[in-house]
Amino acid sequence: MMLSRGGGGFAPPAGGRSSRAAQRRGGAAVARHARCRCVRATAAASSSSWAPVPHSGYHFDGSSRRFFEGWYWRVALPDCGQSFAFMFSVEDPGDASSGVRGVGAQVMGIDDGYICQFSRDTGSFWGARNSLELGATFSVAPGAAARGAPRRIVTQSDFDASVEAGFQASATWQQGSIVAMESGAAGAPMSTVPSCSWAFRVTPHYGWGDAGPGAGGGARPGRATAGWLSALAVFEPHWQVLMAYGTAEGWVQWGDKRYELTGAPAYAEKNWGGGFPSKWIWAQCNTFDGMPGLALTAVGARRGLLGVPGLEEDVGMAGIHLPGGKFVELTPWTGDVEWSADAWGRWRLRAAGAGYEAVVDATAEPGAGTVLRAPTATEGLAPRCKDTFFGTLRLRLWQVDSAGRRSASPLVDATSSTAALEVGGGPWWSPWSARADMREPFKSLVKLPIDLGALASAVPQPLRPPGL
Repeated sequence: MMLSRGGGGFAPPAGGRSSRAAQRRGGAAVARHARCRCVRATAAASSSSWAPVPHSGYHFDGSSRRFFEGWYWRVALPDCGQSFAFMFSVEDPGDASSGVRGVGAQVMGIDDGYICQFSRDTGSFWGARNSLELGATFSVAPGAAARGAPRRIVTQSDFDASVEAGFQASATWQQGSIVAMESGAAGAPMSTVPSCSWAFRVTPHYGWGDAGPGAGGGARPGRATAGWLSALAVFEPHWQVLMAYGTAEGWVQWGDKRYELTGAPAYAEKNWGGGFPSKWIWAQCNTFDGMPGLALTAVGARRGLLGVPGLEEDVGMAGIHLPGGKFVELTPWTGDVEWSADAWGRWRLRAAGAGYEAVVDATAEPGAGTVLRAPTATEGLAPRCKDTFFGTLRLRLWQVDSAGRRSASPLVDATSSTAALEVGGGPWWSPWSARADMREPFKSLVKLPIDLGALASAVPQPLRPPGL
């Protein structure tokens, strides 16, 4: 989750950007960055076993209501401990009078660095109604004005010929070129490089749910991360993990240095709605030491309900894909989820249910991380969360019997020093401990055996609601 809502800037104590390479590996490592290549990860499942998840499409319904949608992709380079995250957002595309209307492209990169390009022109953005395809053109390439900006995914060469600054993204392709141009976004200039461009192909392996062939031999339909109620205007915001684990091939140009991606572990998620949690924590990792194919996404959040001001609940979950694709989902409607975290530097989440118990412990150094911008209701794209790619994380997963007893030894005990960690919302400055307490009747309703993915695929394309 990379977005948030609330007043005031986000600049946690003891935070700030620092040279992570110099801190963790010594100054000599900096010279290696330009040659940094990703060690090929062992593919954990065939891409033929992957199916798009629900909510892959663009949810905007054409109305003038308050609305945002945001997308997040991460690719990791484990051999040098670096990562890139590509974040795209659109706000209030149906309200021409909105003071927070706009389109943003942000990239978090080497040593927790950052770049942002922003435009108030939401007409430059486009998204496919029922599939994961989106893009925006901030400026057209010289000589390309006559043919106009693309409004669909085009070939790499056509994009380069048409778009001077902008991006296009799908489930399998990422391409873009942006410059540091932050005017219109809230906060002082934050970019650490003048430009960034990229082009890489993504091979998805896990969506959200068990990987591998389904009963009929085809790919299993993906699950809605927040259950079938995510199709209704119940929660704020909505959240969907699009790809828990994939691999990327291509390149990223970060300022004057180029980074090659060869089998780079990849991840993707999205958010949409009218508002964001007042506070949250988040951890994501698919770069565990010696365990390619193991993937974790964990979150604890205080989210809104039914769009009613002040009506909130604490919810959290952990989703774990084991190597090979078996999925363990621990949620507040099937068990217990609790967490404790500092404003920066310590994360702990425990989740139990459905025959399993998981504990996630993570830390980050005080000087690690960078502040990111996020769509907000009052200020538009504004500094609201802090992230690092250099989290130290330990995941333990036990099987639990019918009497609630853990197995003698954990099914998984894995560590990583390249986890993505985040705090957001508020901002909040003191430790936060909470237990998920999902309200009724939603807790009971979400347990109903409704397969949102199967339902959506059964509806003819023109009749599907936006996003599904």
